[in-house]
Amino acid sequence: MIICAGGNENFSFAKAIGIGLVEATCNLTKICHIYKPSNLVFIGTCGLYEKGKILEIYKSSHAYNIEFSKISNNFYTPAQNEICLKNENVSCETIKINSSNYICQDKKAAKEFAKLDFFAENMEAFAILSVAKNFGIFAECILCATNFCNENAHKDFIKNHQKAKENLIQYLKEHNYL
Repeated sequence: MIICAGGNENFSFAKAIGIGLVEATCNLTKICHIYKPSNLVFIGTCGLYEKGKILEIYKSSHAYNIEFSKISNNFYTPAQNEICLKNENVSCETIKINSSNYICQDKKAAKEFAKLDFFAENMEAFAILSVAKNFGIFAECILCATNFCNENAHKDFIKNHQKAKENLIQYLKEHNYL
């Protein structure tokens, strides 16, 4: 089953699950109970912390939920904040995605996230992989980079968003997902 966040990232062939960690978790759990998919392919966009190319496609099944508060070293959490699903299509050695309900638009913070070995951010990836793990479902994230995480993040996202969606569709066709 192909899923997407929804909102301005809707695709006619994908089921929308909601934006951010909470909506994605709740709605994907309902979808898994109703449709009982054997696999999940999440498509969407991502912001790059330090390396990579805009409008390139990146795949991962390794995500984190690390908030900016962790970088300040003034907070800790007992919650699990890393998930790596083993699957044949995507190795855990590929990119590491960080998920948060907030989008980074600060270059210094992006560098700190990059020091933690995070490559990109996507709001829903951690939630999707967590739900998939709980249901024992194969899952992968296929993301197209729209921006770097800096002061121009939102402006670049808007500028590149439509082309990113087109690139995702093309990738899915070329790799027999559609």
